[in-house]
Amino acid sequence: MSQSVTITVDGKPVEAPVGATVAAAILQADANSRISVRGEPRQPLCGMGICYECRVEIDGRPHQRSCQILCEQGMQVVTG
Repeated sequence: MSQSVTITVDGKPVEAPVGATVAAAILQADANSRISVRGEPRQPLCGMGICYECRVEIDGRPHQRSCQILCEQGMQVVTG
């Protein structure tokens, strides 16, 4: 069984450990990702789903809180 999964963040493949959140994978892909809902350069703030600053599109579903969702093989994430 694989110890990592590969997701795509803004068209870039990112390998993340099994159990990692999408927010962690975004930071691994580019620490200055535009993940704020307004498109401002931000990083996850609270890490527990309260501030909503980490919202991204995941597999075509907008406004997903990336700090609350675990990476799954083949996920497509759009930060901006």
